Amino acid sequence: MDTGASSPDDIQRLVSRLTLEQKVAQLGGLIAPELLGPPQDGAGTGPVIDTNRLRELRPHGVGHLSLAWFLGDDADSLREQLATLQTAVREVSPFGIGALVHNEGINGFLHASGSQFPTSWAQAATWEPELARRATAVTAAHMRDTGIQLLFSPVMDINRDPRWGRVHETYGEDPELAAQMSVAFVRGVQGAEQETGVLATGKHFVGYGASEGALNQAVAQLGRRALIDEYAEPFRRAITEAGLALVMNAYNEIDGIPATASRWLLTEFLRDTLGFDGLVVSDYDSINLLRTAHRTARTEGEAAVQALSAGLDVELPGDTNYASLADEVAAGRLDEQVIDVAVARVLAVKARTGLIPGVGPRHAPAAPPDRAEAADVRRSIAARGTVLLQNDGTLPLSPGERRVVVVGPAADELRIHFGAYTSVSAAEMPLGMMAVMEGRVPGVDPATFVFTDIFQTRMPSMGPTFEDTTRKLHPDADTVLNALRKLDAKIEFVSLGRFRTDAEDPLDAAVVQAAVADADLVVAVVGERTGWVGDNTAGEGQTTASPTLPGDQEDLLELVAATGRPMVTVVVSGRPLLLEKAARTSNAVLLAPLLGEEAGTTIAHTLFGLINPSGKLPSTFPRHLGQIPLYHGHHHGSGYGHPTGTRHGYGDLDTQGPLYAFGHGLSYTTFAVGLDERDGGPAVELADDVIRARLTVSNTGGVDGETVVQLYARDEFASVVRPVRQLIAFSRVGLAAGETRSVVLEAPVERLHYTLADGHRGIEPGDVTVLAGLGSDILTCAATITVGPIDGRSAQQPGPHGESPLEQGEVRFHE
Repeated sequence: MDTGASSPDDIQRLVSRLTLEQKVAQLGGLIAPELLGPPQDGAGTGPVIDTNRLRELRPHGVGHLSLAWFLGDDADSLREQLATLQTAVREVSPFGIGALVHNEGINGFLHASGSQFPTSWAQAATWEPELARRATAVTAAHMRDTGIQLLFSPVMDINRDPRWGRVHETYGEDPELAAQMSVAFVRGVQGAEQETGVLATGKHFVGYGASEGALNQAVAQLGRRALIDEYAEPFRRAITEAGLALVMNAYNEIDGIPATASRWLLTEFLRDTLGFDGLVVSDYDSINLLRTAHRTARTEGEAAVQALSAGLDVELPGDTNYASLADEVAAGRLDEQVIDVAVARVLAVKARTGLIPGVGPRHAPAAPPDRAEAADVRRSIAARGTVLLQNDGTLPLSPGERRVVVVGPAADELRIHFGAYTSVSAAEMPLGMMAVMEGRVPGVDPATFVFTDIFQTRMPSMGPTFEDTTRKLHPDADTVLNALRKLDAKIEFVSLGRFRTDAEDPLDAAVVQAAVADADLVVAVVGERTGWVGDNTAGEGQTTASPTLPGDQEDLLELVAATGRPMVTVVVSGRPLLLEKAARTSNAVLLAPLLGEEAGTTIAHTLFGLINPSGKLPSTFPRHLGQIPLYHGHHHGSGYGHPTGTRHGYGDLDTQGPLYAFGHGLSYTTFAVGLDERDGGPAVELADDVIRARLTVSNTGGVDGETVVQLYARDEFASVVRPVRQLIAFSRVGLAAGETRSVVLEAPVERLHYTLADGHRGIEPGDVTVLAGLGSDILTCAATITVGPIDGRSAQQPGPHGESPLEQGEVRFHE
C-alpha cells in the first residue's frame, strides 16, 4: 500500500467545492436491494442492478450503500453487482466519488460466500484475543475481495443481564476481557499498519447492553461513572490501542437523552475525552426513533438537526431524516458548517479507502481470503471456546464401553448452533419476510405488518425450511448426533424434548422411562435457538422474562434423572441460562456457545476426550432469576462477594453466589496456580507504571491440557466506591501432564484508573490487592502492592486518608 494519505487541507478543499445538496447526499445511506430490477435480455434469471433507479433516487451522489449482504448469491456475483453499483455511483457523484459499502462481521463475513466463525461470546470464552484477530483478518479479506470497505463490528457492549437477546453478539460482562477482544478484532480488520483498506466499527456507543429490564432499545439506567469507567472501556482501548476508525451509536437513552442526540456522549465524551477522530454512523433507523419512540423530535428535519448537531455524521440505512438537512439550513435552523464537519469526516474515510480519485492512499489488489486459515481458526475457536461447567468424572467417554442413548431436540439439528448475523440468519430473513407477505404465518396480517415486527413473530412452521437451508449452506457440518456416531456407531437416538410445547401436551414420563431404561449413559443435547426470524427465544429484539431452557427440555432432564441413569447434558446457548435443574440432574454439563459449523464435531470430540476442554466463561451464570443482574465485578457493599464478609442477601436463597462464576471452566486434568518467589524477590510488584505478577502454573493431573490464568486486582480504599475485583490481565497456558511453568502477567496500572470525585481520571495512592487463579471464584494466591505518586503528578483532590490522586484527563459531568 502507498503510505501517503490525504491531508485535512485536501478534504477541506473538496468540501468547499460541493453544493449543499451534494454535501447532504454524502451523509445518508441508500438501501442497495432497492436498486435491483428484473433480469434483462440475456442477463440470466436473477435480478440485476438498475442504474437508472440510482440516478432517480440519488442525483447528487451516494454516501453509503446499505444491506449489501442481500446482494449476490456468491462472491463473484456480489463482486460484480457492487462493481456495477460503484460505476453508477461515480457517474452521479461529484468528482467521481464512490460510495462506502458496509457489511456485518461479528461471526465472519455476513454473506453466503463468507467464512463463518463461532459467535463473539464463544470467541470470548477462549480468552485468546489472537484468535479473534486471525478470524477478523480473514473476514476483512472476504470484504475487500468483493468491494466492501466498512465492517460494522465488533459489538463492544458490556452485558450483565442474560434476559437480553443479543448477549451472544458481545464479549460478555467484563470490561477488560471485552476490551482485549475488541482491540484484537479491530487490529485484524484494519491491519497492524492500517493497511487493509477495510475499517472496523465499534458499537453500540454506549450502554446499549445495559437496558432496563433487558428490553431491546430501552433506557440504560447507568450513572456517569459506570458508563465512563466500565461500559466505555472497550471503546477507549480500541481507539487508543488499535486506531478504531468508526463508531456506531446506541439505540438507548441515558439520563433522558437518546444516545442518537446526545452531544455530551457523541462529541464531548467520545471525541474530546476519548480522543476519537473518526466517523460516527447511525444504527439502522435510530434517527427515526427520535420521532417514533423517544418522541424528542416532531419532524424529520427536527430529528436530523438533533442527531447531526450531537455529532452523528451519517444516517443509515437510508436518508429519511437527513434528506431534510438542506431545508433546515435554508430555514435558518442549522448552520451549514455543521454539515461541513460531518461531510469532511465522511470524505476522509472515503479517501482512506480509495473511493476518491487522486486523493488518499493506493491499495494493492485484493488477495483472495485464505480458506485454510479460516478453517483452522474456526476449529481453534470452537475447541477452546467450549466450556466444561461441571463433571463428576463421567467425562470423557470411551467409544463402545457403554450403551449410550442420545436425547434432546438439539441433538440432530444443525440450525441451533448459529446465531444472528451469520450466513444462516441472513438466508432466513428473506424466507421469513416472504412467508409473512404471502400470508403463510397464522395470525399475522401482511397489510399491517412492519419490518421490525419480524423479530418477534413466531414461525414454528418454518423450522424444517430453516434447517434445510442451514444444511445446504454448510453441507460438510455435522449435527451432534452424526458426529457422535462417527466416534461410536452404536450410539442410539430417541427424539425426546421440544423447543416449543403446548401445555396440554406434556412430555410423557413413561415414554422417557422406556427410552432410557437400559442405557448405561444418557447424553441430553438441549438449548435454545438464536437468530433474527423463526421460532427463536434469543436474538436481536428478543428478550425473555426468564432465560431458561425453552419448551419441555427441563422436564426432559428431570424425567431422565428420575430413572437413575447417569446423564451428561450439553447446553447449546449464546447467553447464560438458568441451569440449576441441569446442574442438579446431570453428572456433567458442557456448554457449547454457538460454535457454528464446527459445533457437532467439537462437542463429540470433547465428550470423548479427543479435545480437552479449556474454555472459560465470559459471563456469570446465576442460580436464580431474582439474582439478575449478577456479575463478578460488582462494587463494595453490593452483590454477592465481599472480602469483608457476607452482606445482606436474598433470604430465600441458601447460596448467594452464582451457579457458575465468571472465568469458570473445568478440564479433564487439574491445574494449580501459585506465586513464584523462587528468586527471593517479590512475586507481585509495581514498577514503571506496570503491575507485574510472576506465577507458577502446574498441571497436577495426568492429561495434557490448557487453562487460562487470570489476574485480578482490588483497590482496597478509595473516595469512590470500587469493584470487589477487577480483571486486569490473563493468559492461556498449555502444559503437559505434571509440568510446571513460570508465567508472568503484566498490566499497566492505568487499567485501575477510574473517574475520581472531581471528574478527573486516575487512581488514588494506597493499597491494591492483586489476586491470581483459574476463575473469579478460584483466586488461590494474593499479594498487596502500594500505588503511590508516579512521575511527579500533582494532587487534584485528597483521597480518603489525605493522599493525593494520580491524574489522567478530565470528564465533564454535564449534558
